[in-house]
Amino acid sequence: MKIDDVEVIPISSTRPEGEGIGDARGFGRTRETTLLRVETDTGTVGWGEAFAPGRIVDATFEELFRDDVVGMDPFDVESLADDAYTDSYHFAGNVFSQSVVSAVDVACWDIIGKTVGRPVHRLLGGEECQTLTPYASTMYFTETDRPIEEPMQAAVDEGFTAAKIKIGTGVDEDTERVRVAREVLGDDATLMVDMNGNYRPRQAIKTAKAIEPYDITWIEEPVPPENDSGYREVKRHVDTPIAAGEAHYGRFEFKHLIDDRAVDIVQPNLGRCGGFSEARLIADMATTENVAVRPHIWNSAVGLAAAVQFAASVSRYPNTRNVPEPMMVEFDRSENPLRTDILETPFDPTGGVLDVPQEPGLGVSVDEAAVEQYRS
Repeated sequence: MKIDDVEVIPISSTRPEGEGIGDARGFGRTRETTLLRVETDTGTVGWGEAFAPGRIVDATFEELFRDDVVGMDPFDVESLADDAYTDSYHFAGNVFSQSVVSAVDVACWDIIGKTVGRPVHRLLGGEECQTLTPYASTMYFTETDRPIEEPMQAAVDEGFTAAKIKIGTGVDEDTERVRVAREVLGDDATLMVDMNGNYRPRQAIKTAKAIEPYDITWIEEPVPPENDSGYREVKRHVDTPIAAGEAHYGRFEFKHLIDDRAVDIVQPNLGRCGGFSEARLIADMATTENVAVRPHIWNSAVGLAAAVQFAASVSRYPNTRNVPEPMMVEFDRSENPLRTDILETPFDPTGGVLDVPQEPGLGVSVDEAAVEQYRS
């Protein structure tokens, strides 16, 4: 079997003027990402996602990857990441190369799964896994005024028992947002916060201590991703677990986080970290050092499917019998047609349970006509 064709498909969706949503760093109205459609000489099609703008993905793929990928046996996929570090050498250690590797890698694993008749999570060594726990990613900052409790109440009404909210604009506002979220979500539910790297270490520490009484499961990106010393400083002064990884890519960046014990939880994004092959290496490093793994998801339905398959494969070590902290996957609750419209059967997180697809490969069927509607 050989890869016969690769198509780069940029897709996007834009919210109406004045209806942007965002985090502590600002607002945005456009969601965009890039799909890869990979077809073999046997007619098997695999899908992947590069979590990066289409024009950059297209140029990077054409310049650095097309000649090697077209004609490649999809079963050789695990050599792709290694070759990307060595063959392109000076160009390998950047987010755009890793995003392209991610898309090709995920598409190849999709093809492998379809060829052998197994879902990817079983191919990656995971036990049979039927369901995961979704957490609502919600309470974004918005351009329009609305009661801050409204989106959390909507998540509760949908049956979510875990949620993550945006903070990072000052200790007083942060504390009020957390207070409201906890009140609506309930004392027994799981609550996380995301600062999106908007703080210096002392600012993050001050907020972390102020919200500690609200039983926070983790604080995400308290400082910018490049601020290694800042992560170490926050970790020294804060008891709440620290999470990061959405803005990191490749095994070497994650190795620094893990080796330095800068975080308690790593969050690889399957459209950026290097795909399944790199994510498996990252998970192995993390679990070896007893660091938790929870994938980051801000992707289309293809990236979501990849994250779900990956999450289902991650080792439960050291919780091999009883699992006090079930594997959770992020489920963005903002409107996103790139997530809801491009699969024949969209993911449904309502009721606090997310089914893991058991069909071969990613376990999902892409609606190619719908993809065309969002091609940008």
